[in-house]
Amino acid sequence: QVQLVESGGGLVQAGDSLRLSCAASGGIFSRYVMGWFRQAPRKEREFVAGITRAGGNTNYKDSVKGRFTISRDNAKNTVYLQMNSLKLEDTAVYYCAADENDYYFPRRIPVEYDYWGQGTQVTVSA
Repeated sequence: QVQLVESGGGLVQAGDSLRLSCAASGGIFSRYVMGWFRQAPRKEREFVAGITRAGGNTNYKDSVKGRFTISRDNAKNTVYLQMNSLKLEDTAVYYCAADENDYYFPRRIPVEYDYWGQGTQVTVSA
């Protein structure tokens, strides 16, 4: 199995940027489709972005498209989420997840992912 450790969350003002990192240990990182999800209070966990094993294909939630960028560095066993032009509605706990059973495209539902990080809080203030 793989362990995922997230970092980079924090408190920022609307319009600012953050970069989240997720470091993987155990397993073979390049075999996992990776995804970012988020969950706001009293809301369901939702897909934010995903990336295929070699980084060739990505997918995004419509509301973050053009603002967020997912990337991965397989040599460093790390996946990133660059978040620009942050909005109040981006406030949530952000989770990194790994899917060992898919290849062609990132899945968008949480149950498809096998391993999860602990979550990191992102708070955007007015």
